[in-house]
Amino acid sequence: MDLYMMNCELLATCSALGYLEGDTYHKEPDCLESVKDLIRYLRHEDETRDVRQQLGAAQILQSDLLPILTHHRQDKPLFDAVIRLMVNLTQPALLCFGSIPKEPNFRHHFLQVLTYLQSYKEAFASEKAFGVVSETLYELLQLGWEERQEEDNLLIERILMLVRNILHVPADPDQDKSIDDDASVHDQLLWAIHLSGLDDLLLFLASSPAEQQWSLHVLEIISLMFRDQNPEQLAGVGQGHLAQERSTDVAELEVLRQREMAEKKTRTLQRSNRHSRFGGSYVVQGLKSIGERDVIFHKSLHNLQNYSSDMGKQRRRVPKRRQAARELSTQRRSALNVRLFLRDFCSEFLENCYNRLMGSVKDHLLREKAQQHDETYYMWALAFFMAFNRAAAFRPGLVTETLSVRTFHFIEQNLTNYYEMMLTDRKEASSWARRMHLALKAYQELLATVNEMDMSADEAVRESSRIIKNNIFYMMEYRELFLALFRKFDERCQPRSYLRDLVETTHLFLKMLERFCQSRGNLVVQNKRKKRKKKKKILDQPASSGNIPCSPEELEVMWPALAEKLQCCVQAPELSLDSVVPFDAASEVPVEEQRAEAMVRIQDCLLADQAPEALSLLRSAREVWPEGDVFGCEDISPEEEIQLLKQIISAPLPRQQGLEEQGAEEEEEDEEEEEELQAVQVSEREFNFLDYLRRFACSTVVRAYVVLLRSYKQNRAHTNHCVVKMLHRLAHDLKMEALLFQLSLFCLFNRLLSDPAAGAYKELVTFAKYILAKFFALTAVNQKAFVELLFWKNTAVIREMTEGYGSLDSGSSSRRAPVWSAEEEAQLQELYLTHKDMEGQDVVDTILAHLTTAPRTRKQIIHHLVRLGLANSVKDFQRKGTHIVLWTEDQELELQRLFEEFQDSDDILGNIMKNITAKRSRARIVDKLMALGLVTERRELYKKRRKKLAPSSLPNGDESLKDFCSEDMKEENLSEEKSEEEEEEEEEETLGTDQAQGGSVLPTENLRQNLHQEGFSAPLLWLQNCLIQVADDREEDGCSQSVPLVPLTEENEEAMENEQFQQLLYKLGLRPPASGQETFWRIPAKLSPAHLRRVAASLVQPEEKEKLQPEVELEVPGEQGHEEEHRAQALRALLLARKKKAGLTSPEEEEATDRKEQPRAAPKKRQLLDSDDEQEEDEGSSKAPELGAPGIRKKKRFHIEDEDEND
Repeated sequence: MDLYMMNCELLATCSALGYLEGDTYHKEPDCLESVKDLIRYLRHEDETRDVRQQLGAAQILQSDLLPILTHHRQDKPLFDAVIRLMVNLTQPALLCFGSIPKEPNFRHHFLQVLTYLQSYKEAFASEKAFGVVSETLYELLQLGWEERQEEDNLLIERILMLVRNILHVPADPDQDKSIDDDASVHDQLLWAIHLSGLDDLLLFLASSPAEQQWSLHVLEIISLMFRDQNPEQLAGVGQGHLAQERSTDVAELEVLRQREMAEKKTRTLQRSNRHSRFGGSYVVQGLKSIGERDVIFHKSLHNLQNYSSDMGKQRRRVPKRRQAARELSTQRRSALNVRLFLRDFCSEFLENCYNRLMGSVKDHLLREKAQQHDETYYMWALAFFMAFNRAAAFRPGLVTETLSVRTFHFIEQNLTNYYEMMLTDRKEASSWARRMHLALKAYQELLATVNEMDMSADEAVRESSRIIKNNIFYMMEYRELFLALFRKFDERCQPRSYLRDLVETTHLFLKMLERFCQSRGNLVVQNKRKKRKKKKKILDQPASSGNIPCSPEELEVMWPALAEKLQCCVQAPELSLDSVVPFDAASEVPVEEQRAEAMVRIQDCLLADQAPEALSLLRSAREVWPEGDVFGCEDISPEEEIQLLKQIISAPLPRQQGLEEQGAEEEEEDEEEEEELQAVQVSEREFNFLDYLRRFACSTVVRAYVVLLRSYKQNRAHTNHCVVKMLHRLAHDLKMEALLFQLSLFCLFNRLLSDPAAGAYKELVTFAKYILAKFFALTAVNQKAFVELLFWKNTAVIREMTEGYGSLDSGSSSRRAPVWSAEEEAQLQELYLTHKDMEGQDVVDTILAHLTTAPRTRKQIIHHLVRLGLANSVKDFQRKGTHIVLWTEDQELELQRLFEEFQDSDDILGNIMKNITAKRSRARIVDKLMALGLVTERRELYKKRRKKLAPSSLPNGDESLKDFCSEDMKEENLSEEKSEEEEEEEEEETLGTDQAQGGSVLPTENLRQNLHQEGFSAPLLWLQNCLIQVADDREEDGCSQSVPLVPLTEENEEAMENEQFQQLLYKLGLRPPASGQETFWRIPAKLSPAHLRRVAASLVQPEEKEKLQPEVELEVPGEQGHEEEHRAQALRALLLARKKKAGLTSPEEEEATDRKEQPRAAPKKRQLLDSDDEQEEDEGSSKAPELGAPGIRKKKRFHIEDEDEND
């Protein structure tokens, strides 16, 4: 982007900053305002960071900002503004874009911003710029805390952030192609920091107790300073270790020279005496080509050994998501003077700052004062400086802050957290893998430091090491950590360097553990085992669930003795009621609805021969529920009380919804009733090192080691030693050589043995020859071992390979299955053919129950049925409902049909589970109903509890008690396949039954009456109108969706905000608005038109129902109020619409009705309203007095016309 492409306002603002003449920068009068304008422009830049790119292309930082910084440091407002602008301009590109963009356009902008940042870093690599920054920071730190203002603290933080941003800029791979010991841009920047004295200020900030607030900034700057450094190499600079580095370089060059000489010798031997044009053609016998003939080879014979069928083929492209992770961090040797400066900095930092700074940072992390992922800087500093201390002159006292069991626990906890997040957050898996690598490096350095303490000459240091190792080896989490990391190693997001560190850390841990076990006779460690158990439902009810009502004959025998006890208790004055509570105050069921449960508890106490408790419970219930004299009147005599208890004990109280099922209903909010809990059982056991080593004898661990061994040429000698040592432990110590009999590993051995520089890998060559010798010795006994090379193996397969196939079955007589005889097979076949078509039972369980031969397991029977050809697969015998996950289209249709059939019942979910063909768990059915959109919330499927209607008096006879206690036994049964008239009759009977049962109609009736008394008659009529209109729309359209209730008048809005009106809406089945997404109450889509009309009918006043009779002419006196006139007109229109639908109206009636409606002058809107019309029928009138509720008649539909209200 050129300068002339800049925005005109930006160009004018940059021109108003000033100009450089020679070595002097002359600022313009508006320089400060221009800098502030640039800050404002950056704040409002777009997502492509256009302002940042234009300023970078114009080189504003190099040509203007840095000269202003160096020449006008005394102008404090200008200096502060320039620092603010430079902090913003040098902000990391990742922070500007959030992440590396994948879209090509945005990726181009990202790379462009990164290029400008690299040019800023190069411009800052001067002593002059950092000198000004250091002097300013020094002056600010000289101020005491009482003299330092808030602006000073802000300037200190901005200077530290500016240094952090400059150091954070990544190196340019095209420019930094220099060899080791050459100065890069980063090295020049570090040298400028050293010459300016900024490193001393950083040490002061890290060591001063008064500057703890800058500890995380300082630690981040230090980590960026040592980004490309190796602590072991840095510790050896200038201390005679250059000879060791020189010897390492000589060894590497010697390996390369051997390879070159071997290749030169091979080329010499391949030269033929004949001309290359006459090399000849040869037939390779035994090697088939694409057809049936042998391969024809058209090259010289010396090239035959390199022949492969893959020659000439295009290499298969590996998808990007399957490619191995790339190495992001590189290490290089800086210039010698830079390394000497960094070594001295590390030594001084360890002497004076490490323990205090790490303690302060740890405190910030634990108290959550730091930003997200700041713990990675803590773990990097721990790994780097502890490694430097161990490589330089090991002094444990310099790192005591991080040398404790608490630090081990902190690192292990973060490592486990990163490991879990890498598995769950797949989009950011590579980021979590990098953090995981940092934690692993810190853990490795902690183990290396403890191992170094074992070799100390100081007895106190060795004792401290022994205490730490005792704690580490005792805890199970530390021992199982490496197994988990190996088993979940993913080459796609974890680079090869992570695998190298994991292998080396595991090698060190096993070596320390083995040495610790050898030094002690026995080692006791902690063992944790997860014990799976079912969740137990704890009920606080005193009655036993085993108290089942007895037969009438048994009750007659039991009653005399029980009556004598009751007679004594009635006359006893010391019987107290204080300790007896007949209801559960913590239950979600209201106290008024717990009368039936109290009655059941009284019966349970009587059946359990607990006469005092039963009498106390009866009297307490009488005080709580005095209405209706259900538990007797207040002045009841003792004889009547005993007679009442006799009626209670003999009454058939409902127990199908007992205490256990009620407890299960309360647990439905947890999604599953049979949720399993994992209880961790902690114990101690004696540790066996070989048993622990056997945990590593699995294909996943060996496969990871083979992946690292493939790059043996690039690996360090110590890394190859760690790989060979682990494989040798598995093959030799555990006698599991067959675990390594794998073709990919043998191909690697072949490449190793044919390597010209194989002499440099003597340990690898020796181990490869050992494994190959074991394999060929096995092939002399087992010819199938060649086939086994194709597969990774477990311990069971290894045993069969070495000891003979079938050795697992013959190892112990208890595990060997008995052979099936002809009689047993005949009996099995007969039982299977007899019971295979029986529904409702498992055929295998039936066979197990009737099999009279040797005991068999379910698995043995299933496999033998498949062998006999009676079944196609083992999957045919899976128990229903256990492993069914996927839903077929037919099952979804069946579930939808069952939901529509039972959606008006009290227990929707229970009825569906009883009638569904493919049995599934409750949670699966609930999830599928929500996925299909049939329900929106889980609580819509909860079992509805009916409110009990008290009879007028319980002692009047057994019939009243039976009626009271059998209320919960009745259910609604509606059929959608009947005609409309039959459906209306059923709704008539069902609604009457609901009122008789005391379901939701009774509280709805009370709420309706209260709302009428409070003046909400018009909103109730509006609600009734909306319900009937939605019912008509759903009948006409044939489909349903949730409809919002939108109040258009102030009166309706006030009603919708009224608490009692909302309770009425909830009881009618309407859904409240979802939090944050909806505003209005909604009529759910699951409510059928018949149900909506029935609900609307329940809102009609009794006097209005009388007016709806067809025989009565509806006329309202004119002196009544506007509200009464409106209601009468609505009812008149409703009656006419009902007659039209039935075909009973005459044209004269319609014309008369039209004439009555003509005088209206205001604009009107047409709505529908359903109401119930009472008819004079004998059945309804006979039922109404008996049940204590008005009879419900057929509904009439009317047209009403409301006046539109002007907004």
